[in-house]
Amino acid sequence: MVATILAKIRSTTPLVHCLTNTVVPQITANVLLAIGAAPAMIDHPEEAGIFAGIASAVLVNVGNGSGEQHEAQRAAAAAAHEAGTPWVLDPVAVGALPVRTQLARDLLAFRPAAIRGNASEILGLAGASAGGRGVDSTDPVEAAVEVARDLAIGHGCVVAVSGEVDVVVSPDRTTRVHGGDALMPLVIGTGCSLGAVVAAALGATRDVARPHDAVVAAHALFAAAGLAAAREAQGPASFEIAWRDALYKLTPDEVVELARVAEQ
Repeated sequence: MVATILAKIRSTTPLVHCLTNTVVPQITANVLLAIGAAPAMIDHPEEAGIFAGIASAVLVNVGNGSGEQHEAQRAAAAAAHEAGTPWVLDPVAVGALPVRTQLARDLLAFRPAAIRGNASEILGLAGASAGGRGVDSTDPVEAAVEVARDLAIGHGCVVAVSGEVDVVVSPDRTTRVHGGDALMPLVIGTGCSLGAVVAAALGATRDVARPHDAVVAAHALFAAAGLAAAREAQGPASFEIAWRDALYKLTPDEVVELARVAEQ
């Protein structure tokens, strides 16, 4: 199923509407282009809701946004929910910071198709932790798995917890994705752009695959690209280039060979 979903992204070029934080728009757009998707960065409050109804999928990343952008994120999530467009919530640094924490919790009312964050962010979103150290998790992935399941059950979505081993949780499934490399956290935007790739996978396969499988496929692609990039990288800068090239060059079958996906 992973290979089928990744091939579908390339064959359909899903349009992903990204309302993301101010640090990462360029890398997010470049990553979407590399995997075969089309990025759009529409975050004006009067346009975001309109575009959310046009896009194949929507990403709402609450990190480092202005009040105006938060207004746009509310409008986009509401419009996506009304249109039946799959959207992804990325609760960056939620738990530690009150404004974005309240925003992320409010957005849950619009039923995201998926939530993607590190363990501290998932715990913070659920009110089970005060959050991590900025965007860095201070909690192990496994500590957030059951909280992730509660979120999945409560909001009818898929929840992905990112870390050394990514865990994708639905009400009735748990899947672990092994891969990546220790250099990935040293490159700005790897986690944030993963949220956009999750949206692309959901948008490309909304009628042909379960959301859980789409989220797993996105994580497998990132895991495989991290492994491939590490073979030639000398440090974070060369890793970033090799990683983006791997996202572009790896075939769906090569992703399946490199990333280890384990269903519980």
